[in-house]
Amino acid sequence: MKIAVFSDTHGNTAKMLRAVEQLRPDALVHLGDYERDAETLKEKFSEIPLYQVCGNCDVNPKAMLDQVVSFGPVRTLLTHGHRYNVDWGRLDSLIYAAQERDCKLVLFGHTHIPENAEMGGVRAVNPGTAGQGRHLSFALVEVFENGGFTAEIRDLP
Repeated sequence: MKIAVFSDTHGNTAKMLRAVEQLRPDALVHLGDYERDAETLKEKFSEIPLYQVCGNCDVNPKAMLDQVVSFGPVRTLLTHGHRYNVDWGRLDSLIYAAQERDCKLVLFGHTHIPENAEMGGVRAVNPGTAGQGRHLSFALVEVFENGGFTAEIRDLP
């Protein structure tokens, strides 16, 4: 199963949409900032399951702040990250939140800085920003039937 993960699009969706068109993943994740960009994904790729959470810039959000989903056998915490102080470069609270929910993977955004790190038996992946700045990126997560998974940060085309 291939999962394309985007965050912090801030209204700039063209490159995200192009990446999804090229990749045709099995699932999509949008980690907030802006919720309407996730709606654009849903409209353009209605055949691909979409999972989303809201971010700190989403006003009157419909999506949840956090969500636990299972991608095959891999329990995954989805969050924007702002509630876990990730903007200070520390992942302790985020990792603890994932451990509390028995998740092996946590996907988060907020900082606009790509990250792919393992701590305390949890892989923490931040796809970076898909909408602001000079370096636009996303994450590709591949989940295998045996419970293994890989995660890589990719530049947006």
